[in-house]
Amino acid sequence: MSESLLLGGLLAMAGGFFDAYTYLCRGGVFANAQTGNIVLFGLKLAEGEWQRALTYLLPILAFAFGVVAAEIVKRHGKQEKRLDAGLHWRQVIVIAEIMLLAVVAFLPQQMNMVVNTVISFVCAMQVETFRKVRGSAFATTMCTGNLRSGTEQLIIWRQTGNRKAAHKARHYYAIILWFIAGAALGALCTDAWGERALLLTCAPLLAAFGLMFREEETHASV
Repeated sequence: MSESLLLGGLLAMAGGFFDAYTYLCRGGVFANAQTGNIVLFGLKLAEGEWQRALTYLLPILAFAFGVVAAEIVKRHGKQEKRLDAGLHWRQVIVIAEIMLLAVVAFLPQQMNMVVNTVISFVCAMQVETFRKVRGSAFATTMCTGNLRSGTEQLIIWRQTGNRKAAHKARHYYAIILWFIAGAALGALCTDAWGERALLLTCAPLLAAFGLMFREEETHASV
């Protein structure tokens, strides 16, 4: 189930919500993919705006530490097979995400730097933990790679008639649509509820957590 299309879609919805939320409500910072933050960090350094540059550097560092944290949990989980509570290590990551998000949703605007840093950490854990959908490499917190791979598979299908490539293209574009839906929902909810809107990301994450109690994907979840 950790590679199912439904679970990937739920995580992508949360990912789209994260980016809309941090950009609209937490100072115009991108929490998911760090390319934008790296560029903005360089620009602020060139302009001599050291404090503003720091607001972009911290999410970048937090993302790196999130990858490290996910790998630590992964290695421990694979050694123990099942944790004491009977959870898979991926479920532990999702629960950690929910707990962190529930806390930072209540932080005021004066602590935007902390919020963006934590969300970047969460995104890194998610993208490092859930790396495949139906056996193909995917990302649930950014779309550039998915768009490239989906278009590549679409061209392969058009040139060769390979139905497997067509299915892969459909899956990539489905994940992108889930991400867009999450971003749209994030924009609407952030406009309505401000900082507290982040709490809504716990819903798809909880759904993903529950799905992982099932051993395998069924046709109904396609």
